[in-house]
Amino acid sequence: MKAMDVDAVRAFVLAADLQSFTRAADVLGTTQSAVSLKLRRLEGQLGRRLLERTPRQVRLSVEGLAFLGMARELVASHDRAAAAFETEQRRLAIGINQQLVGSELPVLLRRMRDHDPHLLVELRIGSTTELMRSQEQGELDAVLVLRPEDRAKRGRIVFEESFSWFAAAGWEPRAGQPLPLATQGESCRIRIEAVRTLDRAGIEWQEVFVGKGAAILGAAAVAGLAVAVLARRAAPPGAVDVSGLLSLPRIRKQDVMLYSNLSDRRTRDALRVLTLAFQ
Repeated sequence: MKAMDVDAVRAFVLAADLQSFTRAADVLGTTQSAVSLKLRRLEGQLGRRLLERTPRQVRLSVEGLAFLGMARELVASHDRAAAAFETEQRRLAIGINQQLVGSELPVLLRRMRDHDPHLLVELRIGSTTELMRSQEQGELDAVLVLRPEDRAKRGRIVFEESFSWFAAAGWEPRAGQPLPLATQGESCRIRIEAVRTLDRAGIEWQEVFVGKGAAILGAAAVAGLAVAVLARRAAPPGAVDVSGLLSLPRIRKQDVMLYSNLSDRRTRDALRVLTLAFQ
């Protein structure tokens, strides 16, 4: 068998992770048809069908699932070998929306370190408005944020984030009292969405705690102060989803957008590793 094309294997991993040829092509900076061609050639070389194509999404076949772990190892080994003599320290300044960061942050940062040990990562956590402004001023190379109200600036959707209602284990609302909420304040779009769904469902609510960031809201929930709307990934240990228990309405998923000024491959690859880790 001929040596496998690492770029084709990388395209397979991305298509499997993102369940889309189009989104994989966006990450690779190429076209959907180019990704599709690479994958057909890889499948032909292996004599296996790795992906099941449907009109709505791309799914792994049984053989694709078996190959995925080895494919990841191959791509990771290639990237490490390519960077073996890359000792120049580079800076990558990233902003991430404060609603998206939770207890998994150490894992995200570890993956970036493993990918490029010589990369100086500067991470800033803040609101979408703050981070977008910092990027426009040249302070940040890239931002990962909830879709802003102003859609004039071009970015791309990297994933959809699920939000839900979280409280402390065993917490119960007081009979006859409004639902106590922990929020980020009136300007927060997740708060706006949450109270709108409560109003539509005819559920009384009262804001009893205001804080900035998922970590602070999660702490308020675990402390038993209130119910907090959190991204599922950001919910801290000790917080449980009480949507079903309290018959609370579903929160719409939110688009997470990537805006980037990066042009060199090294930092773009590191950013790709970060965004894939989120997914």
